[in-house]
Amino acid sequence: MKRHKIFLASSSELKEDRDKFEVFISRKNKDLITQDIFIELVMWEDFIDAMSKSRLQDEYNKAITECDIFILLFFTKVGKYTEEEFEHAFAHFKVNNRPLVYTYFKDAAINTGMLDDNVLSLLQFKKKLGDLGHFYTEYKNIDELKFHFDQQLGKLGFFKFDVQAKGNEAPSVIIKDSENVNIGSINSDGNVIIGNTNRNS
Repeated sequence: MKRHKIFLASSSELKEDRDKFEVFISRKNKDLITQDIFIELVMWEDFIDAMSKSRLQDEYNKAITECDIFILLFFTKVGKYTEEEFEHAFAHFKVNNRPLVYTYFKDAAINTGMLDDNVLSLLQFKKKLGDLGHFYTEYKNIDELKFHFDQQLGKLGFFKFDVQAKGNEAPSVIIKDSENVNIGSINSDGNVIIGNTNRNS
C-alpha cells in the first residue's frame, strides 16, 4: 500500500478546523483504500506530552521532515513554535524538495476582543512569506479549506485524478506517480508550477 504523510499545524485557536480536517482526511481514506493508497495525518495531539531527552518541539520538527506535505493554518496570530515549524519545513524543502509546504490564512470575522499584540505577529509573518517568495492561500471556512486541498491532492498525483470530459471539454490528464514530478512552487490559485519559473518573464 502506498502511504503518504501529512503534518497539520496551527495555533490552538483553530482546533475546530484541525478536527474537521482530520475527519475529512479520514473520509478521503475510505475512497483511497480502493486505489491501495493511505494518507496518514500527523498532528501535535498525536505526540505524548511526557519528558524525553529532547524538547517535544524537536520531536515535532523531526516528524515534519518525515512527511510529504506540511500544512500550516493561521488566523489571528503566529506563535513562535508554529513559526519554528514553518521554518524547519521550508528549510528542509529547499534542500530535499519535501515536504511540500501549504500555508493557509483564515479570512473570517474577528471579534475585536481577540485583537491584541499577537495580530502584529501575523502581519510580520505574511511579510516574511512575501520576502521568501512563498505563496499562501486564504480560506473563509473549513469547507473552502477542504475543497482547495482536495484539488491539490489530485494535482499532485496522490491519487488518480480523473475528471470525465463532457461535450467539448478537454480530456483530463492523469498523474499517477507524484514522486517523479519536480514541483517548483504552488501559486495562490492552487496551480502547480513545474520546475523553476522566472516571475519577471
